[in-house]
Amino acid sequence: MAATALTSLPMHASCQCGKLNAEIADGANAMTVLCHCRDCQKRSGSPFGIMAYFPEESFSIAGEAREFTRLTDQGNQFTNGFCPDCGSTLYGRASKYPGIIGITVGTICDPAFPRPHRSVYEQSRHHWIALPEDMPRHMRGRDS
Repeated sequence: MAATALTSLPMHASCQCGKLNAEIADGANAMTVLCHCRDCQKRSGSPFGIMAYFPEESFSIAGEAREFTRLTDQGNQFTNGFCPDCGSTLYGRASKYPGIIGITVGTICDPAFPRPHRSVYEQSRHHWIALPEDMPRHMRGRDS
């Protein structure tokens, strides 16, 4: 599935306390992924995480971020960037996809933001989460 052209660009994302911010440039396209893996559940404190992925050159960060890097089940690295004051995760980078950065959709705070393109790690999806029937689903990551 192709990336979605967003109509409300440039777009702003911020942490809870407002000290860590991101701007997504006009003309950027997003590939939004809903992830049910246990790591995203722990990172987000919810049954899933949702990130909109953009080319890194369309993204800028203002404020101090701390980063936490973990290994994925496929042996790659995933780095989360979060505010050291309020703890909100603002972005993520997967070593598997250099030049791409993910923005946590919740920090964009736009209820009109398009739905995710696909759902991954369905093996860990909570049974009561209902998704659109036509959404592509993967038991593990995209390559499963």
